[in-house]
Amino acid sequence: MKVTIWNENRHENKNPAVRSVYPEGIHGAIQQFLSKSGVDADTATLDEPEHGLSQQTLDQTDVLVWWGHIAHDEVKEEVVERVYQRVLDGMGLIVLHSGHFSKIFKKLMGTSCDLKWREADEKERLWVVDPSHPIASGIGEYIELPQEEMYGEHFDIPAPDELVFVSWFEGGEVFRSGCTYKRGKGKVFYFRPGHETYPTYHNADVQKVILNAVQWAKPAGSNKPVYGNAKPLEAIGANQN
Repeated sequence: MKVTIWNENRHENKNPAVRSVYPEGIHGAIQQFLSKSGVDADTATLDEPEHGLSQQTLDQTDVLVWWGHIAHDEVKEEVVERVYQRVLDGMGLIVLHSGHFSKIFKKLMGTSCDLKWREADEKERLWVVDPSHPIASGIGEYIELPQEEMYGEHFDIPAPDELVFVSWFEGGEVFRSGCTYKRGKGKVFYFRPGHETYPTYHNADVQKVILNAVQWAKPAGSNKPVYGNAKPLEAIGANQN
């Protein structure tokens, strides 16, 4: 299995506070723990040619992990369409935190994907609401993060195929924080936590969820369906008269 971690990599280059938390970038931090778990993981960033997502790279990618925030509008439409087609063809997609506003997630969801938010250094508790789901494997009743950005309902997304996590925040809001979807042959998982100024991706439980999600989202390996006009498999009685 080959995983590509995409990150716009802008906060890390502009904000020393972010760079101190993620000296190798958010993409580098995710690559590190995935690689330690035996996953073949590479990275790609916004400012690379074709945003690091050439057709060849995507064709070799089984699961794409996506983190973006301040530069969603800079992602070229042709790259978005390329990723979209790969998801429909079976590539898994893991969308993290502020990636909810990415062009690719909004295209796959067909809604605004808008929400409430607040930065107040508040506690987040992600409750496991589907303990039988493979993405929640190895996680207890909840994951507690001492500081995170708040996301609150209403989250303008389609009803998830499966809801794995629901967050509660110290200020009182709740949020659907772990949502799965199927689009074409591909699987999509949205996972909420991961504000750039907090060490969320160094948390062992968060890492476990992302690793589980990568395994869950990998292509099933089934044959591509055949579409269009089809010849009958059996003789049709009406045609024999």
